[in-house]
Amino acid sequence: MDSIVRHGRTVEEAVASAARELGVDASRLEVEVLDEGSRGFLGVLGQRESRVRVTVNPGKEARVEAVVGEILAHVNPDAEFSVDSDEQFISVRIEGDNLGLIIGRRGETLNALQYLVNVLCGRGTEDRRSVIIDAGDFRSRREEDLVGLARRMAERSIKSGRQVRLDPMPPHERKIAHLALHDDERVQTHSEGEDPARFVVIAPRE
Repeated sequence: MDSIVRHGRTVEEAVASAARELGVDASRLEVEVLDEGSRGFLGVLGQRESRVRVTVNPGKEARVEAVVGEILAHVNPDAEFSVDSDEQFISVRIEGDNLGLIIGRRGETLNALQYLVNVLCGRGTEDRRSVIIDAGDFRSRREEDLVGLARRMAERSIKSGRQVRLDPMPPHERKIAHLALHDDERVQTHSEGEDPARFVVIAPRE
């Protein structure tokens, strides 16, 4: 990351000067104040400029790539991955052999990895796009399973007249379950709990 030291009459002026030189918005800069400066006596005698060291904070995609790369280097060094993004999501696709350790039972390890990357890469940024991580097309297969599960649980809820709850899921999986039953006028769905233990509830309509 680019890091430079700049002076100014105030800290704000020094930061603005650094932002212009680096060609980035000041909001992307991590600022370390080396000297707050002093106005001196009557604003003249003993006056000392502020001095800051600023570092360009990389975009969220770059942070995701760095974090995922470091994790895979320890878990599965032979795996390869790519990062794509749009206005809503930053998508990571992992390919290679022996992906079972990364996916885990019913995707639990993959979901934990996804949650960790979202937390680590969401700090200190206004970029609110969620990170979705897939390995060996697990997500597409999982989507089919979730749609089937949601519909089976809806039938159970209707027959018993009681609400049923699905296992905790990450946000994008809960969305799949909600959408699977969106047009079923016999049931209604909502989510309860706190992430990462938030879950979908299916209940018969009154």
